[in-house]
Amino acid sequence: MKKLSIYAGLMAFSAMSASAIYAAPDGRADQDGNRVVTKAEAMAAADAVFTKMDANGDGTLNDSDKDAILAKRFAAIDTDKNGAISQAEFMAAHEMRGERRADRREKRMEHSKMGKRHEHEGGRDGRMDIMARADSNGDKAISQPEFRAAAEARFAKADTNKDGRITPDERKAGRKGRWNGPMAPAQPNGG
Repeated sequence: MKKLSIYAGLMAFSAMSASAIYAAPDGRADQDGNRVVTKAEAMAAADAVFTKMDANGDGTLNDSDKDAILAKRFAAIDTDKNGAISQAEFMAAHEMRGERRADRREKRMEHSKMGKRHEHEGGRDGRMDIMARADSNGDKAISQPEFRAAAEARFAKADTNKDGRITPDERKAGRKGRWNGPMAPAQPNGG
């Protein structure tokens, strides 16, 4: 059970990290609601997520931050504060998570009806790959400069016309390009 909890914590940490790096080119960083993300908006979004993830405030995302996030999640589930999670507490947390997912799904549907898109990046493998790329010096920790550099690189890649802004058309083109690689769906006749 402890291994499962640690794994879940690591996945949550990597998901948060990836979403921060992804904050640059998608609509979530659009602070003024004009559907265009500027580099300043993207970097502000990335900085805000980094600050939230840096649980111990040391300026680096590392195992101690993962542990702090995991401990916070455990404490939220352990409602009777006895240091153990009962089946009832686990089931209640699972139900709450399902409700949050349903709420997010409903919001995506509403946005879709209004012509807005909610971009979502790939699964765990993609998030882990992003984390590995953000750790540019290979020390198994991500400093704020590394985190920011990864967000800037992602922004630059998405900003295809290099005007310092990512438009909905650029985001759409970027989504199409993500299907080129080892995780791409199989094509008919091998192509």
